[in-house]
Amino acid sequence: MSNQLSAMLDVWHANRDVTQWVLGTVYRTQGSAYRKAGAMMLINGHGQQFGLLSGGCLEADIIRNARKAMLTQKAVMLVYDGTDEDDLSFKLGVGCGGAVYIMLQPITATNDLGLSDLHHALQQREGGLYVQKIGDVVGHFRSGNVSAPSPAHIETRADGEWLVTPICPEPHILVVGGGMDARPVINIAHEMGWKTTLVDPRAANARAEHFPRADTILRKIDDTLARHVTDQKIDAVILMAHSVAIDAGALAVLCNAPIRHLSALGPRHRFNDVLHHAGIHRADLAFDISSPAGLDIGGQLPESIALSMLSGIHAALYKQLAAPAMAQAAE
Repeated sequence: MSNQLSAMLDVWHANRDVTQWVLGTVYRTQGSAYRKAGAMMLINGHGQQFGLLSGGCLEADIIRNARKAMLTQKAVMLVYDGTDEDDLSFKLGVGCGGAVYIMLQPITATNDLGLSDLHHALQQREGGLYVQKIGDVVGHFRSGNVSAPSPAHIETRADGEWLVTPICPEPHILVVGGGMDARPVINIAHEMGWKTTLVDPRAANARAEHFPRADTILRKIDDTLARHVTDQKIDAVILMAHSVAIDAGALAVLCNAPIRHLSALGPRHRFNDVLHHAGIHRADLAFDISSPAGLDIGGQLPESIALSMLSGIHAALYKQLAAPAMAQAAE
């Protein structure tokens, strides 16, 4: 199962009345840590965990302490200090060398910590702020526009400290072109917990049996595609139909769509051909463009190219600096 928050909440929401649940949250870190403040996981009464608060080395102890939270119905506060030779995390051989502060909050039918509201918002692909009172069993979600992931932070208020975590829905990408090289793109995106839409008007391509992990497969490149992109709040598009006409048709339909990023497979001169065929000037496009698509990771096989393109989209959406795929950039 994906470690995306929406996937974790789907499991919790479907089984919230079947067993007890605890929300685990990293609320502070010092030094190096695998997960940062705002990271969450869910633990149920069967000892099952969904999500990670470390690289996997602390989870057994976290689950053991989650039982205490279930029994006492109070928040359990944990500190794992990798710099202290007497601390459990040091004895476990945790290599990060930093300190991680974790809060375990029991979830009940009368106090779900605002997770139902958060779950609903993510289903609607809406973001906002999730706020938890440190050391207490209090949490709530406020919907609002959060365009990009940003760090969680602690606010000191009159009644104590509160962890404020910006929440963004997982990315949704549109892949134009359903050839064999699109299969690893859909598969890797699915493994990351991303939503995917695949579109290809050619009957031999984008066949459902070859793309079982695609969330949606469309056959028409027209105004219905533009509406789908808007309604589903698609973040990024990959043009990889290996047809200038199809890529250009998609670009013409999507030129005014509220996407954030577009990647175009192939060298720069090919994307110039796509622009010319679509009758569009690059300067008229408001979204970020990667042409050639992806990061230069040195791969040539479809799986490596898929990883490169998705890495480029990840960097664009999460605002990280990364090297473009200059190896493909020759005119």
